[in-house]
Formats: sequence, C-alpha cells, structure tokens
Amino acid sequence: PPVQTAPPHWAATVMATPLTDQEKRKQISIRGIVGVENVSEVKKGFNRHLHFTLVKDRNVATQRDYFFALAHTVRDHLVGRWIRTQQFYYEADPKRVYYLSLEFYMGRTLENTMINLGLQNACDEAIYQLGLDIEDLEEMEEDAGLGNGGLGRLAACFLDSMATLGLAAYGYGIRYEYGIFNQKIREGWQVEEADDWLRHGNPWEKARPEYMLPVHFYGRVEQTREGSKWVDTQVVLAMPYDTPIPGYMNNTVNTMRLWSARAPNDFNLRDFNIGDYIQAVLNRNLAENITRVLYPNDNFFEGKELRLKQEYFVVAATLQDIIRRFKACKKVSPGASTSFDTFPDKVAIQLNDTHPAMAIPELMRILVDIEKLPWDKAWDITKKTFAYTNHTVLPEALERWPVHLMENLLPRHLQIIYEINQKHLDKMAALFPGDMDRIRRMSLIEEDGGKKINMAHLCIVGSHAVNGVAQIHSNIIKKDVFRDFSELEPDKFQNKTNGITPRRWLLLCNAGLAELIAETIGEDYVKDLSQLKKLINFVDNDNFIRDVAKVKQDNKVKFAQYLEKEYKVKINASSMFDVHVKRIHEYKRQLLNCLHIITMYNRIKKDPTAPFVPRTVIIGGKAAPGYHMAKTIIKLITSVGEVVNSDPAVGNKLKVIFLENYRVSLAEKVIPATDLSEQISTAGTEASGTGNMKFMLNGALTIGTMDGANVEMAEEAGEENLFIFGMRVEDVAELDKKGYDAREYYNELPELKHVIDQIKSGFFSPKQPDLFNDVINMLFNHDRFKVFADYEAYVKCQERVSKLYKNPKEWTKMVIKNIAASGKFSSDRTIKEYAQEIWGVAPTDLKIPPPNEPREAIEETAK
Repeated sequence: PPVQTAPPHWAATVMATPLTDQEKRKQISIRGIVGVENVSEVKKGFNRHLHFTLVKDRNVATQRDYFFALAHTVRDHLVGRWIRTQQFYYEADPKRVYYLSLEFYMGRTLENTMINLGLQNACDEAIYQLGLDIEDLEEMEEDAGLGNGGLGRLAACFLDSMATLGLAAYGYGIRYEYGIFNQKIREGWQVEEADDWLRHGNPWEKARPEYMLPVHFYGRVEQTREGSKWVDTQVVLAMPYDTPIPGYMNNTVNTMRLWSARAPNDFNLRDFNIGDYIQAVLNRNLAENITRVLYPNDNFFEGKELRLKQEYFVVAATLQDIIRRFKACKKVSPGASTSFDTFPDKVAIQLNDTHPAMAIPELMRILVDIEKLPWDKAWDITKKTFAYTNHTVLPEALERWPVHLMENLLPRHLQIIYEINQKHLDKMAALFPGDMDRIRRMSLIEEDGGKKINMAHLCIVGSHAVNGVAQIHSNIIKKDVFRDFSELEPDKFQNKTNGITPRRWLLLCNAGLAELIAETIGEDYVKDLSQLKKLINFVDNDNFIRDVAKVKQDNKVKFAQYLEKEYKVKINASSMFDVHVKRIHEYKRQLLNCLHIITMYNRIKKDPTAPFVPRTVIIGGKAAPGYHMAKTIIKLITSVGEVVNSDPAVGNKLKVIFLENYRVSLAEKVIPATDLSEQISTAGTEASGTGNMKFMLNGALTIGTMDGANVEMAEEAGEENLFIFGMRVEDVAELDKKGYDAREYYNELPELKHVIDQIKSGFFSPKQPDLFNDVINMLFNHDRFKVFADYEAYVKCQERVSKLYKNPKEWTKMVIKNIAASGKFSSDRTIKEYAQEIWGVAPTDLKIPPPNEPREAIEETAK
C-alpha cells in the first residue's frame, strides 16, 4: 500500500494507536455511576439469565447468548419503571399523544437503553470483569429496520424525546416480520436479501395476546333503520407487541405498540369440507401476510392492495385500542355511558405522513355507525383529534388510492370519504361560487386518469393542524402544493423543523465528543441541547481546539480500521472523510457527487505532482428494488471506485468506498468519523433531512444547497460556516420557466464534458461500453433535478473545502462553531413545539418515583 502522508491535523499526534482497555473503560460521567453494588447486581443478573433464560453455562454459551443475557439484564431494569409509568398515567389521567406511523426505524436498543437508564458504566465494568468485550456483544444485536429512511428514523427519535419530556405518548405501527432488505453489492450491483431480523428472537418486545383485536376487510354495506352496517366482512386479528421506550434518566418508560396479523381460528375453515382441511390451514397465510414485509419505497407511492391493507390494519387496530383506553380511564365511572365530548381533550393523534390517513374515515365510522353520534358532532371530534405531518413535495410520493380498490377492500370507508368530500365541496361552492377550477383542485377525489382519492387532501380536511418539517418546506406547502387550502385556513398550517435525539446521535455514537463537551460546559446539555451555545466561548481556546481535533481523529482511525477489515481497502486516516449517506434517489443527487469524484480523478491524472488534499469519498444507501435509475447510479459509483482505487498514479490521494447495507447501526459508526457531510439535493426537493443535523452535531462541516433544514443550519451557524453552493428555490423556478437545457452546460464546461464523455465511452465499464447509457440519456433529456446546472458551483465549492482543510486549526474552529450552533436540531425542541402548538400538552421535568418506592409515591406525584 502507498505510504501514508503525514496527518494534516496538527492536533492529531495520536494516530493509529488503538485504545487500551483502561481507556475504553474510562469513567465517563454522563454514562452513569459505577458503584460496586451496581456492578455486582449486573453480574448476578447476567449469570442468572444465562442460566435460567438461555439455559446455558459458560462452557457452551455463544457470543449471541451473552448478548441476550446482557439484554435481559438491562431489560429487568426497565420493567419496574415501565409498569410504574403506566400506573402513573392511570392515576394522573393526562391527555395522551398517539404517534401513528407505518415506519419506526429503531436500530439497536441495548446501548441506548443503558444510556437512558444510566447503566452504561456499570454494564461495561461488569462485562469486563466477566472477561467479555461489551462492544462485541453490542455488535450481535440485529437492527430493528422497520423503516426506509428519514421518516421512520424521525419517528424513532420522536419516541425518545416524548419519553424524555415526560409526555404520555404511544407509538403505534406494524411489527413487520421482515424489515428493510439487507443490501449486498455483487459485481457493483445492489442485490436485495430478506431481513429476517426476528430469527433469533427479540428480547425487547412483549406479546400481549389478551389485547388482540379484530380488523375487518371486504364485505358490503347494508342500510338499516339504525344506520349503515358493514357486513359479510373477512376478519383478521391484530396481535399487539409492546416495546419499552425509556426517557433519559427520568424513570419514564413509554410504550411502542406494534401490530402483527393473525388469522382467526375459523379463517377459511368454514368454507371447506373436511377433505380440504390442509388447504384451509395453509390459506391462513393470506391473512398473516399483511404484516409480513415492509414496502421498501422511500418517497414513492406504490398503489398495491397489500399496502392499503397494511395502512388500514394499523389504524383500525390502533383506534380500537385508543377508544378502549379512553373508556377505561379512571374518571369514567364503571357502567356509565362514555361521552365522546371530552375525546379531543384526552386524545391527540399525529399522522406521520398520509400512510395512516385511513384513521380519519375509520374514526368517523366508529363514532357514527357504532357509537351512534350525529355526523356533525363526530366530524367536529375527528378534526380536533387529528393532526397531519407532510414529509415530501415530490409528486410521485403523494398517495392517491384508486377508488375501485377502496370500494372492494373498504366499502364503508369509501362511502364516508364521499360524504366528507361532498360536505367539503358544498362549503367550497358557497365560498367560491362558480370557481369550478378551484373546487376541482380542492376535491378529495381526483377524476384525471381514473378516479383516485387524494390522501393528502383527506388529511388536510380532517385535521386541525398541518405541518411541514423545515421552514422552507412548510413555505413551499403553503405557497405551492396546498396553496388553495392554506389560503382558506392559514392558521391550520404550521412548521415543525425536524430534530434528532442527542442521546443516540451523540452520547451513544460519539462518547469521546460527548464527554469532552460535558467536561467543558457540564452535563445538562444532554436534556437541553441549546446549551451547546456555550461552546462558542471556547472557539479560540487552543486546548479545546486540539481536543476536538483529537476526538475526530480517533473516530477516523477507528472507522478506517473498520473499513479496512470490511472492504480490504487501505484507508488513509489523515485524508478528508467526505461522506454522502442516505437513500439513493435522483433528487438527492449522488450523481453530482460522482461527477466530482471523476473530476478529481482526472485532475490527479493530468498532473500527478500537483498538490492535492487527500480524500476518502464514502457513499452509501439503499435503492428501492424497483428503481432502475437508482440501482444504475450505485453501479456507476462502484465502477468509478474500482478504477480510482486500483490506479497507482492516484495512490492514497483519492479512495472511493460504497458502504454496503447502510442502516442505523452503520450510521452510528460513520457519522462521528466524517469531516465533510454532503447534503446536495436540488433546492426545493428535500423536505428537511435529519442526517444533515447528525453530522453537524458530530463535528462534520456541511457542503450543501439551500434546501430543507440546511437553510436553518446556515441561519444558526452563519452561512459562512457552511459550504453553501448552487441554485436557490427561486433560481430553480426561474430555470424551469426558461427551460433547462443540459447541453448548454455540457458544451460550456470542458471538465464536465470530459467526465460525461468518459462515462459515455465506457471508460468505467470497458466490458460493457453502453452500460450507463440510461444515466447519460436521463442527464441530457429528462433530468428533473438539474445536475449539470449546479456542477460548476459544486466543484468550485469543493475547492474551498480542500483549501480550508489544509489549515487544520481554522477547520476545527469552524467545526466548533457548527457544534455550538446545532442545539436547535434536538428532537426535544421539535417535540416541545408539537406538544405546545398542536397537541395541547405540557412537557414536564417530573421524575416518576422509581420501582423501589411504595405505590403511594405514585399517587402523590400524580396529584
């Protein structure tokens, strides 16, 4: 391998020295106290579970057994607090918040639980004394990959914040048997493998068969004297599995309840004579398929019947559960008929995008058909209960369900949607007489190309609040996508800029930085991230600058060792780690990054002796299995990587790595090691992004467009402390008006022309010269995201990046300014805003009495 150049970081005198056991076990204050009794308690629990739960001894136990023994030991510490929290909610009877999401991208649970309970050091020490390595055990845990990307991971961060802020909140979703597929790269192409994440069991969940509920499909509607009846339906049972969600150091443990589909015992049996018994039992699978697998599409709507079944299944089970809990509340005397007048005072339901939109007609069906409320009263309750978060402005992502599909699967709900629409359109006709165009635009039913139900319109009409997820995105929604609705009810539309939980995205993944910050400004920032502002006082402190740079270098060395082990590529740990990890999608413009890699490669080849700031470019992410262009982009990146990485003229100046199977647990490794974070979507396409926030908090600098939350990051840190380039939203609109012609840029920019000609001629695919024709064709003829228009600005901006990187002290000062400005992007802040401005609940610092205090303490606290 080529000789490594000297580290550019003047501070990073400690290069590849691995941490000693003593350093690994350094007493980190924010990881909880290590008392002798804590350690011996953990060891006792560990040995007990190994023996009684796993039925093993140390002679035959595997690493996985040790992981399960530790997980069960940690879970023991959760259970008392979990039960306590539910007792407390029963006594205090607060308004409850229900977060409905088809995705919860939780990742691993063990380390996060240890951190939130303050057990990390005790567990570290206990496992060390038992002669095991805790990091090895943590690596045994499967990621709970029940989400595609941003939307599902946001839901997970929100659950953490809701528990930390003491809100009585529940996450409701689906317990997919198979999560987001495992991505393998074979010969440069993505290949999908099923993610059988439950095969070894899940130590964190508790099945609750006693709360199993029926969900109905198909059938027909009968009009009776008592009103509409939905009859002759097919029943599927929803079995709940509960997972504890601990808050940070406050004894609150909330619940995430995920539903799994089960066939009822008589399913299909009554339709068969005894001779077909085997077939009848086999047919039970049809019902249970509903929760078998997560749809692996990010920002793309696929109108499949199974998907609509999933969406209705989760809301039907959840609403029954919510109403059961509402009716069982302490304040309702047994036997008294429940008045639904107080329902919106006790229940807030947040729809995470349109996927759970069927909750709106379902609640109407329950209130009107079953509880016999008059329509207008039911509608008033429904609107006050629901709020809707929009996550995207891409037209292909907006859900539009064909009417014929709904009519077959959920005939009563279609009637209810028609009635909601009729009353809504009558109102519009009265407000805008004769304006048929506006009435057509605002209808819930679209007539173009077959009748479809616009689910976003259903959510807007059926909710009291609608929010985007970054300021720029919320403005686009108001001025553009839902303009008619926001003109009508401007107060309904809000912004709630996304956030990330600092527990997972700093304490867990970057212990060195978390500890350095705690030593510098105290520990309170973990629950109040805005305190990071205090770091600005240390921006000129040489010792602090050196310590921040050292933490980053240690993280890079550790990640370089991981990459060398996994990818057999020698990594220059002193090179700039330039990282672009997210779902592979044309709008996220991994292609623009790829063009820059080839440009750098060409510059090195042209003049191998010219000074060049070494880079390791790391790109990772999954493409939806049916998304041909995204998969071809992965192939292009891997092909470019093969050429660059094996060219002796390049040596260790430039390396290209495609990170296989990007997921939460891999993000936790790569983000703390990153120098440069790529956030380069076309302005106006990324709703918010949350990866951008994770990188900022972990001391990476951002190169990005003025899109999504980048805009607010630039506001917080000062635009001069980010590398902002390219078109703004208004420039994109201007270019659309004028007409975007890719050829103009191709003809005017020699470096761009050279790069495109290389791809076109098969330079990176000599065995198949026309392999990337589809990419070239798209770039020239139908590139919605205008890659060429931002190429020149991007390359120039990257030169500024390299220039600054050559001055490590100035680079690190800019890093400190970014970390100091990242406080706004805590999901705690986001959830406080939801709580106060949408849900009507108050966050609390209250600490629930721990399990070792008597039950009376709960009643006292509840008062």
